Amino acid sequence: MFAKTFKTAILATLIAATAVPAFATGGHRVTVSQSGWNNQIGGGQSGRRQQLTVIQNGGANFAIATQDGRRNEAAVGQTGYYNSADVDQMGRRNIAGVSQMGNNNDATVVQTGRRNVSAVIQMGDNNDASVVQHGSDNVVAIVQQ
Repeated sequence: MFAKTFKTAILATLIAATAVPAFATGGHRVTVSQSGWNNQIGGGQSGRRQQLTVIQNGGANFAIATQDGRRNEAAVGQTGYYNSADVDQMGRRNIAGVSQMGNNNDATVVQTGRRNVSAVIQMGDNNDASVVQHGSDNVVAIVQQ
């Protein structure tokens, strides 16, 4: 009886020890809402207090976001089909939003530095937008139809 209890206690301790870093560090937030079919999301967060929101609604949309640093924020969007969004943030307090509403749109946002702001909106079909921001306090807005 003691051996079984001891093994269970060791196993519980090992599980808790490996799970605690995932819950205790960073303070990151990810919100994902996908309806439709075959929507995909990927990415990763490191650093502190990153925020990511992705909503995809249509079908076969793809979003990937990587956030490294502190307090970076990204929101994607995408209603429609076959849209692709790639957001990469490295630094502090960068803000990126995408949107895309139509079909076959492609958006890439790369932000390195601090306090960069980027917004991309592509309402129709077959649009392509690429934003690269290095340094600090850069602002970009792209609207296509």
